[in-house]
Amino acid sequence: MTASLRGLWLKCHRWIALGLGWLLIVSGLTGSLLVVARPLDRWLHPAYFVAAQQPAAQAVSLEALRARLAAEFGPKAAFSFRPPREAGATLEVLVRGEWRGSLYLHPATGAEQGRRGEHESTVSLLHGLHSALWLEQTGKAILALAAAVYLLLAVSGIVLWWPRRWPPSLRIELGKGLTRASFDLHRIGGVVFALILGVSIATGAYLAWRPIGGWISRLAGAPVVAAPKLPAGDGPAASLDELATAAQAAFPDGRIGLFLYTPHLDRPLAVRMHVPDDPHPNGRSVVWLDPRSSQVLARQRWDTLDPGTRINSIVYPLHTGELGGIAGEAAVAVLGLVLGALGGTGLVLWWQRRRARLRGGRRTPAQPILSKL
Repeated sequence: MTASLRGLWLKCHRWIALGLGWLLIVSGLTGSLLVVARPLDRWLHPAYFVAAQQPAAQAVSLEALRARLAAEFGPKAAFSFRPPREAGATLEVLVRGEWRGSLYLHPATGAEQGRRGEHESTVSLLHGLHSALWLEQTGKAILALAAAVYLLLAVSGIVLWWPRRWPPSLRIELGKGLTRASFDLHRIGGVVFALILGVSIATGAYLAWRPIGGWISRLAGAPVVAAPKLPAGDGPAASLDELATAAQAAFPDGRIGLFLYTPHLDRPLAVRMHVPDDPHPNGRSVVWLDPRSSQVLARQRWDTLDPGTRINSIVYPLHTGELGGIAGEAAVAVLGLVLGALGGTGLVLWWQRRRARLRGGRRTPAQPILSKL
């Protein structure tokens, strides 16, 4: 590679990283913190997640809960019921109304064991920063852009690293000063982890910004699965227990992952079901119901959805590490730290180069390294 071409690649790599690389650092470090924060939160606050006593065989009436919650949070509030995934866990209700947050209820009695506002827990704050930069849909679009930025950084970094002789040396010198250590860690770490970091960032972008799933389905030539139209008519709302029974009957081998209740009777009610072969913890199979009659309007298994939606069942647990159990979560935490370290060493190298230029080019022990930056 000629010196002028290398200089062009270097400038692209440097200024893209300085301009937008901080997004990747924030995403990586918050992702690592989330892996640790979630089990720590459960350990520190067992009342939110562990039923106070062993639940009875009969679960609490969802309709009774809905009536109670509507009286407290208003008739226009929406509730997402998340039944226990394991024995002894609480029933979580996500409230979206005048108050937004989560309630933790005993699954047999419906007794409240605790509540937290939308931004009251460390986990929710970290998740909001990690998934949307606390900027709602705008932040999600920005993070999708950060994924494209990573692609440019990875390609330009590999071009700059590409050795003249093979096999390349992957030796990292930690005893020759901060600049040399930062240079080796940044250069070699970026190359070694480029692909797996790319998978992690790409899956994060997919989860953050929904239009990506639609693009995937359209590229595959498949129509995006949408909720069916509600038949004409009117009438009182059906009991949530009747709706839950109808959803369960649609997938006898599954369990309810999320019961998505809204007070609107002019649109289908959706229930997400988790069937045995679905890797998504909440399930992606879906049943659409008439909220007035509890009639099943449509049902769709997760593996028959459009490609952009179907792969969510794999992408979500892959990104969080749940797909690989404890080992997978540990790998996700390490990758987040690696991404943060790449950004940190890059900043060190930029700062050292800037200091050298401010000194007027005076020779320093790090000059041979800085001349490559």
